[in-house]
Amino acid sequence: MTKPRYEQKDVEILAKDRVYDGFYKMDRLTLKHKTFAGDWSQPITRELMNRHDAVCVLIWDPEADTIVICEQFRVGSLAEPSPWLYELVAGLIDKDESPEEVGRREAVEEAGVEIGQMKFLYRYQPSPGGSNETVYLYVAQAKLPEQGGVFGLAEESEDIRTHIIARREAMQWIEDGRIANAASLLALQWLAFYEGELRQEWGIG
Repeated sequence: MTKPRYEQKDVEILAKDRVYDGFYKMDRLTLKHKTFAGDWSQPITRELMNRHDAVCVLIWDPEADTIVICEQFRVGSLAEPSPWLYELVAGLIDKDESPEEVGRREAVEEAGVEIGQMKFLYRYQPSPGGSNETVYLYVAQAKLPEQGGVFGLAEESEDIRTHIIARREAMQWIEDGRIANAASLLALQWLAFYEGELRQEWGIG
């Protein structure tokens, strides 16, 4: 496997200033780094949003072949025709919890579902050009109800409507553009490719 040529030691932080300290935090960094020519870059300045890492879980009922989709308002989508997005169950790692523990807790808080077996899929950075957030992506097994509901924690201003839909319908939602966020796309496409292997791994028909 090809490894990156350079590592952390090939970056030098010259200055770091906290420019915003709210729900999210933002630092302004002045730094230089090794170039592919072998010398050092000129000092450059970049803003970096410091975010908690996140966990996203595709909750799947293998028997009914249905999944949970959460519908909720997202401020980052205000420019879209509707800022209410269709997403997976998700939450931030902002306590002393493992990613799997966060996923199990969020499944109850956001969908009213107790999940069983979980499989780790990917660890990825959704926007490394300006954010240090890392996402841990899982698929989890559960017995799902026939219909969704409204969930979320009032103290966190959550207002989440869940949809229990057939997995094949979710794939059509991707084609229609209704599902358009990275975690949902990655997890649903992974399951489409590896459903058989996952059923065998989990010992389910």
